[in-house]
Amino acid sequence: MMWWGGGWYAMIFGPLFMILFLAVLVAAAIILVRGTAGPWSGPAPHSPAIRTPLDILRERFARGEIDKEEFEERRRVLGE
Repeated sequence: MMWWGGGWYAMIFGPLFMILFLAVLVAAAIILVRGTAGPWSGPAPHSPAIRTPLDILRERFARGEIDKEEFEERRRVLGE
């Protein structure tokens, strides 16, 4: 009887190579999408700006949470 099959190793390496092939396809797709995203792929233009402690103090003063004396005192403490 002639043996045509690959033996036991075909049952192990077949699925492994299929998983490897799919992983390579997914990686290639990710690299392709990220590489061709263009200049608009940076941070969103509506991302919140970094607020300094002085900005927060000014906002509190504008909302009326603190009065002018407290604003001036805290601004001096901040060194601004």
